[in-house]
Amino acid sequence: MFALKGRASGAKSAAAVRHASAAEYGAFVLPKFLRKPFRLAVRLFEGSVTIPRHFGTLGALGFLGLTGLYGMTLGGHTPEVVKATTSTFGFAIEKVDVSGNRETSDIDVLGALALDGETSLIGMSAEGAREAIAALPWVESVDVRKIYPGTVHVAIRERKAFAIWQRDRDLSLIDIEGDAIVPFSGRHADLPLVVGKGAGVTAKDFIAEVAAHPHLSAKVRAYIRVADRRWDLLLENGVRVMLPEVNVPATLAAIDQLDQEKKLLSRDILAVDMRIEDRVSVRLTPEALERREQALKERDKELARARKRV
Repeated sequence: MFALKGRASGAKSAAAVRHASAAEYGAFVLPKFLRKPFRLAVRLFEGSVTIPRHFGTLGALGFLGLTGLYGMTLGGHTPEVVKATTSTFGFAIEKVDVSGNRETSDIDVLGALALDGETSLIGMSAEGAREAIAALPWVESVDVRKIYPGTVHVAIRERKAFAIWQRDRDLSLIDIEGDAIVPFSGRHADLPLVVGKGAGVTAKDFIAEVAAHPHLSAKVRAYIRVADRRWDLLLENGVRVMLPEVNVPATLAAIDQLDQEKKLLSRDILAVDMRIEDRVSVRLTPEALERREQALKERDKELARARKRV
């Protein structure tokens, strides 16, 4: 132990002597972190270090590559370079499978994906594609999956058209919640026609109430919302049934019964007013009114002749 201590003390003393000697003769001592690089530079200068072949070429290529990456990032060209590189190595999108679409065409889906023939599967954002397709009018929800090396699978769930909504002269298809889907173009002409302000939102419940009376609902041409407070029914023969604001189910049952028993809605009339609870008012057509007036005149004449005979 004493020997070890003595040796360590001797080493310290030697280092102290060298430092003192360097200080005495004015020698320059490099900082510790520069000593290894300095010794490597001396060895390179003396030729005692062998440089691998093509080291300079590889270094130059690395420098150029880093310079190119820096310029690409600075100029905002990274996506284009990634797309070109990955498509060259076999990751270009070659197939797009679309399922669940009836109203949405494949062309609309491809347009939303914005594929240009060189778009790579690696560079394509599945979330961005989903958002773009979800913005199409008929799409309710969509799932986009990337299947390597070059296939995109798109599964679409579409909205269902519930009715045709007329506002002034504008016609549009709406879903069951009353939200507009697309302008009406002639397709789905068999759907119910709802008319007026507020009709789209409230149509679901009212059409269901009318449908509870199949004999009556089969005659309906349009469901008309009046002042966003109550409904009228326009029948196929042109007769208009005016309903009250309250007790609508009971009123529908009453008008249905009158038609089945008395054939009221098949007569030569213009309208049936059911807005007053304890009565039914009927408006005749001009021809029917003329015939009624003529019949009343003939009745009055017959009564007058009868009085004379008496």
